[in-house]
Amino acid sequence: MDIVSPVLDIASRICNCVGDRADLLRRLPQNVISLRAEKEKLNNVYKDVKERVEREENLEKKRTHVVGGWMERVEAMEIEVNKLLESCDEENQKKCFGTCCPRNCRPSYKLAKMVPEKIDAVAELQSEGSNFQEVAVPLPSPLVIERPLEEKPVVGLDSPFLEVWRLLQDKQVGSIGIYGMGGVGKTTLLTKINNKFLQSRFKAFDIVIWVVVSRPTNLERVQEMFLDRLDIPDDRWKGKAEDRKAKEIRRVLKTKKFVLLLDDIWEPLDLVRVGIPPVGDGNESKIVFTTRSADVCGGMAAQKSIKVECLEEKEALSLFQAKVGEDTLNSHPDIPKLAEMVAKECKGLPLALIVIARAMASAKTPEEWERNLQKLRLYPKDVAGTENDLFSVLAFSYDYLPDEATKSCFLYCSLFPEDDQIPPEHLIQLWIGEGFLDEYDDIQEARNQGGKIIQMLKHACLLEVGTGPFSIDGEYLKMHDVIRDMALWLACEKGKKKNKFVVKDGVGLISAQEVQKWKDAHKIALWNETSIEKLREPPRFPNTETIIGRMPRLRFPSGFFTNMSVIRVLDFSKVEIRKLPAEIGNLATLQYLNLSGIMIEYLPIELKNLKKLRFLMLDQLFSLALLPNQMVSSLSSLQLFSMKFFSSPSSADEIMLLEELEQLEHINDISIMLTSIESIQRLFESHKLRRSTTFLQLEGCWGMNQVQLVSPSCIKELVLDKCYELEEVKIIHFEKQAVPSKFPNPQCCFNNLLSVRIKGCKKLLNLNWLTHAPKLQYLQIEHSGIIEKVIEDERSEGSEIESGLSVFSRLIYLTLIDLPKLESIYEQPLPFPSLRQIIVRDCPRLKKLPFDSSICMSKKLENIEGQQEWWDGLEWNDQTLMHNLTPIFSTPLEAYKMLKAPNPFHPITSGQWQSSPIPSLFIMNSAHNWDFTFEFHLLHRTFTLISTTFRAELQLPWHKMSSNFHQNRLLFQA
Repeated sequence: MDIVSPVLDIASRICNCVGDRADLLRRLPQNVISLRAEKEKLNNVYKDVKERVEREENLEKKRTHVVGGWMERVEAMEIEVNKLLESCDEENQKKCFGTCCPRNCRPSYKLAKMVPEKIDAVAELQSEGSNFQEVAVPLPSPLVIERPLEEKPVVGLDSPFLEVWRLLQDKQVGSIGIYGMGGVGKTTLLTKINNKFLQSRFKAFDIVIWVVVSRPTNLERVQEMFLDRLDIPDDRWKGKAEDRKAKEIRRVLKTKKFVLLLDDIWEPLDLVRVGIPPVGDGNESKIVFTTRSADVCGGMAAQKSIKVECLEEKEALSLFQAKVGEDTLNSHPDIPKLAEMVAKECKGLPLALIVIARAMASAKTPEEWERNLQKLRLYPKDVAGTENDLFSVLAFSYDYLPDEATKSCFLYCSLFPEDDQIPPEHLIQLWIGEGFLDEYDDIQEARNQGGKIIQMLKHACLLEVGTGPFSIDGEYLKMHDVIRDMALWLACEKGKKKNKFVVKDGVGLISAQEVQKWKDAHKIALWNETSIEKLREPPRFPNTETIIGRMPRLRFPSGFFTNMSVIRVLDFSKVEIRKLPAEIGNLATLQYLNLSGIMIEYLPIELKNLKKLRFLMLDQLFSLALLPNQMVSSLSSLQLFSMKFFSSPSSADEIMLLEELEQLEHINDISIMLTSIESIQRLFESHKLRRSTTFLQLEGCWGMNQVQLVSPSCIKELVLDKCYELEEVKIIHFEKQAVPSKFPNPQCCFNNLLSVRIKGCKKLLNLNWLTHAPKLQYLQIEHSGIIEKVIEDERSEGSEIESGLSVFSRLIYLTLIDLPKLESIYEQPLPFPSLRQIIVRDCPRLKKLPFDSSICMSKKLENIEGQQEWWDGLEWNDQTLMHNLTPIFSTPLEAYKMLKAPNPFHPITSGQWQSSPIPSLFIMNSAHNWDFTFEFHLLHRTFTLISTTFRAELQLPWHKMSSNFHQNRLLFQA
């Protein structure tokens, strides 16, 4: 028994083992089928998970590590299962013939044992894949996301780009504002900066964020743009209030060095409310933004502001040619030249160049180009794409102006010719005459508001600084041609009413039939070489509020003024008019009348009926005999009266005119020329006249050896001309009560004085009284033979004006001509922080210029003009100063070569003639009521321009000029 039991136990175990293996071998075929089925199920789960992952990855997310590992294991499992199934298939082929038994049990058993294990493993993977709640998570934010450059090639932005890139590396600069007119390339520049971070090795920042702000500003939308770039969990963001979202943005950005690129800002954006932490506070983060308004740069506290200018001519042509395409340019030999002419019409504005180039890209014949060029010059809205793609984009700046008055002032600027230099004072006077500033009763308050509007339009890049070098009321203005075209399009109700604003410049003869079409016109402006054929019957202008006629000649048919029921402004200055119809006195609504420079001998007495007239300009009426008696005093609404540079009347006539002006209740701005001591006394005895006089010219004044200027004074311009016996200018302080608002600092008795011109005052010794003119901008002294010092130190008490300003701190232009005894401008060095130009001729004893070292640092001084011999003989305490100033010195001949000769009927700026060595007399600006008296200097030896010295004075008596003014001017310019 003891032997049998162990044997039976072993036998039983062997039978069980053999039975288990036999069972596995028996179930192998079914298990293989099950494995295939499970494999297929796993494959389907894998496909579902993979599709989910791919969808999430397309949303810039990445798969989780768990999902990634599972997919790798599934892929590995598939390989293993396929091999196993192949092995099973091979074993199945090796069975004994006619039986189901394997020839070799050992490998078959091994396979039979592996298949169930794989079934379990595959089932486990299936279960795991079916239970994934999240397959992908957001990607960590990249440094920068590339943005497409819509317009290529990028032309003309290298300079501002390099400047911005330099500032981004400057740790002292946190915020940078980029501004410029619409369509000039600001967004393109910002895009170029954004994409530069992709290429740059400059890795100082953790993240670059691009946000389009646009208009109207929507803080919630701006915050959502941050969410796209910052890792903020949904539970901290969704459904949260603005301030909670701002807190989350701030929390994330505080941990990073960021560059924030804000595009298209229209008003200052409250960065704190958005959630942006302060920059430039030691965190080295940066903010760069674009805007059309310089005011936004100030409102956003930009540490640096960069203006994007229009392209230079070569750059503009390059961009235009690239957009037109070589195929079109090469389609005819004449087209490249025509393309150049079309490109010039765009005046360097990239958006205009691109839009017009697209319109011209299909034009393959010269005739098509010529027709489109004509359209562009006369009716730009008719060129394909200009309305929708150009004017509509630019008009956003107009839409964003704060009120209707400002919008009207802007549209009014389009009445001036292309490239015109507009004096700001003249423009503001027209605005007041039009009624745009009627809310201000006081003319000075209205002027101040007009100045604010000009600044607003300049900051919005809707007006630009002109090239006219001098205007006592600010820099000359101009309007970019494309902006002007857009303004005319808007003024004509987006082109729907073509003749609402009629502007003709140099178009030649206008037919009577064309004039009849102007019956719906609200504004009419005729400039330069423009004339109207003889009208057989008076035109009808029932809706016309403004007529500006600045053409060589104008003849009024009978009844010309009878059909102007709403006219407010008439400006016929510098027009050859010899007679005014009497019916002009029937214009009951007229508020502004400018007759300066016309050839008339008598003014119609009917002018006294213009009871609403507020502005009357009668300058340069050299043929006028005298004013009608009681005409001026009858103009009960008159606020501004100007009668300067005219044929000298008698002393009695001058006194009569002053008495009439004194009777006017509302008068507060008088510009006048006086020629006698009696007239001057009458002016200064009247408090009303004295406080209203803004321009005063004293000419001749025989027997006058002293001028007593009464302070405080409203005089802005003072001219002392040929006062041969004048020895001294004295100041008398008027102690009686004055108007407080006009004299904020009574001790600065000439707080308003901006311009002083002294000519031919042979006995005048010095100008010490100028120390009481803290805001003086322009000083011209000529042919005043005994002046030794402009200002003597001992008389000026250290040159500190009562207002705290130093002498000449506002001076912009200084002209000294033919002063043979002049030795000193001022004894001590002065900073001259505003000086742009100084002209010195025939002042042989002037050996020192009163500049201190800061004159070089101001970077405002542009030119010192004088004879080479004088410059070489100057004495310098600081040789460095001489070396720094030498590059801006020029002789009169060099200045003459640089001078661009003006068109005979184009506005002539004072500075062009002032700084030139060519002769000058009364230069009468054919387009503007802006007049200056200058000396003419002829070449000393010959007109071959060999000599550099100009000494002789050209004497042209006024009585010879008066009747043939235009011919004299044309002959002179020729």
